[in-house]
Amino acid sequence: MSLFRLDASIMPAMSASRSLADLVESEWSTAHPDSVVTRRDLAQDPVPANVWSDVVTSGHLAPGERTGEQAAAHAFATTLADELIDAEALLFAVPLYNYGVSQHVKTWFDVAYTDPRIDPTGTALRGKPATLVTVLGGNYAAGSPKEGWDHSTGWLRRILEDVWGLDLRVVQRPFTLVGVNPALDAFADVANELKEDAERSARTYGRELAATRESRVA
Repeated sequence: MSLFRLDASIMPAMSASRSLADLVESEWSTAHPDSVVTRRDLAQDPVPANVWSDVVTSGHLAPGERTGEQAAAHAFATTLADELIDAEALLFAVPLYNYGVSQHVKTWFDVAYTDPRIDPTGTALRGKPATLVTVLGGNYAAGSPKEGWDHSTGWLRRILEDVWGLDLRVVQRPFTLVGVNPALDAFADVANELKEDAERSARTYGRELAATRESRVA
């Protein structure tokens, strides 16, 4: 049994996404105490920006024709794909940064996506249970002043659900900057309710993630 967990917050000590992902993981570990958790922390150990170009530009070359850097890039891409394929369940903790997806996550995805097992023709991840935890500093819900400014969650759902075909559940917590940014102080009560809702969802989806895993191997 195994769970793959990806984190992308650049501030681990005060990360809202990590805290929610911890709740999901705790439910998984409670149900499967002997399971292995494979971790990839993209903020602490980012994927080098040159790896993707090295893989793409040398993809037409036979392995023996590649430079050492190109061969290493291909091997690294295989490792990233293996981590996803080998796990029985997946957990992604990705905050919104500057209205878009984290650069670390985009680079990680681009490299992993070069593996033919999980490209558009691959099926290795289809139907695999997964939970996405995402947090937003402000509120981008329908009717809010910045409705439509969250360009991360939609992209993440597109690649995880539509491209990779994961059986995805999403935990989202808005207003994480309430209490940090004085301009948002008026939303303290709403932010606290949203935080509690997200924590309940994280626990529920953690239990569902563990249960989905059991049904898949039964």
